[in-house]
Amino acid sequence: MKPQHLMLASAAALAPSPALVGAFSSPRVTAGSRIRARPSTDLHQSSSIDADVLAELEDRIAGLMELNGDVPLPVLSPGRSAPSPLSMSEAAAQHGMPWAETFGKTEEENPLLYMPFWDWQFDFMESSLTNLHPIECSTLNDIDVSYNENAEKKARIVNHCYASDEYRKIRMTYYDAGDSVQVFNSVWYPDAKYNLPVLGIDLLSFNRKRYLAIVDFQPLHDNEDDHATTYEHVLRPIKEKYDNLKGRMSSKFYDETQFFSQEMLFARFEDGKIVDEDLFPAFQSYVKTHLDLVKSTPAAASAKDIAHVFERQRAYDTYSADRDPAAGLFASMFGKQWAEDFIYDFLFSLSERTEEGLNLSPPMFGGPPPGGKPGGPSGAGGPPPKAPVPKQEAPRQASVPRL
Repeated sequence: MKPQHLMLASAAALAPSPALVGAFSSPRVTAGSRIRARPSTDLHQSSSIDADVLAELEDRIAGLMELNGDVPLPVLSPGRSAPSPLSMSEAAAQHGMPWAETFGKTEEENPLLYMPFWDWQFDFMESSLTNLHPIECSTLNDIDVSYNENAEKKARIVNHCYASDEYRKIRMTYYDAGDSVQVFNSVWYPDAKYNLPVLGIDLLSFNRKRYLAIVDFQPLHDNEDDHATTYEHVLRPIKEKYDNLKGRMSSKFYDETQFFSQEMLFARFEDGKIVDEDLFPAFQSYVKTHLDLVKSTPAAASAKDIAHVFERQRAYDTYSADRDPAAGLFASMFGKQWAEDFIYDFLFSLSERTEEGLNLSPPMFGGPPPGGKPGGPSGAGGPPPKAPVPKQEAPRQASVPRL
């Protein structure tokens, strides 16, 4: 059978399948549902095509090729963006990065507190990842979010996005407002062929008096054993070296039983020396270990398995967008609408926007410090985060349940 006939043959084979009925119809939006209007040419990200249907289609195409003696088509990896036209050197230097001077007021010798983290991560990516390339930093409505600033309040934000064979997306964000606020945030999404946790990094400093740090292999599943490779036993010896990074987070924004591992590095502290002495080496170790985990894990061969991992990454994005503790900061500096577009359509681009919008409360330093007890004066407060609203889809004669 010739390749040009495969799509027709597979379509005929799938024609009686009820899973395809309504798969390409527009979903209905009802009261209380999540809303999303996003033009996209990526079939795997389109809200009108079920990932399980695509997986079934790919499996049947591969099966037809095997019966015909042809080489099977490679399984497509969902969620990947088109490469940027920029070279790596051009992308690295966008908007003057890495910055050498702060945009805001400072009395510090090293006002850009987390820029060494940015520099080290970029160098590590260039030296360690396969086919590393930049991808566009824009929302799905084609709004460029690679840079923004508030000249009056002396605050600016820069975003870079990259991809490699190992990772479908690595985004890096730096927020600079002088000594008032410094933030470095990065998320590494493994290619969906790898049923592995997402690497999440969130480092914040306020007035050089209060610091918050989270570095974690954020699990896609409730049970560690449901991942392709277990990993907490590898992280435990690293975490054991750093007593200052063994705190517990506040439940103001997050439920630490969802999308957080038992070996998460968490710290809230007032001694800035911890950034260089503990946080920086621990961060480096976690990043290196995550890449080692990806490289040592066999890629999935089943389109259905890959689609399942991608759906779990989508669930991670929705959970994280609804609870982003920096939402209030972004809204106050760049406006509520920009903050919502930025968080829902860029930072967590697979997420689905809630009608209630973002939680704009300021970041909390809740939870006990390392060695402390729960329930202290700076513990969790306020209402719990709102529960995600289930997405309403057009009725189908039959479908595979979605996560």
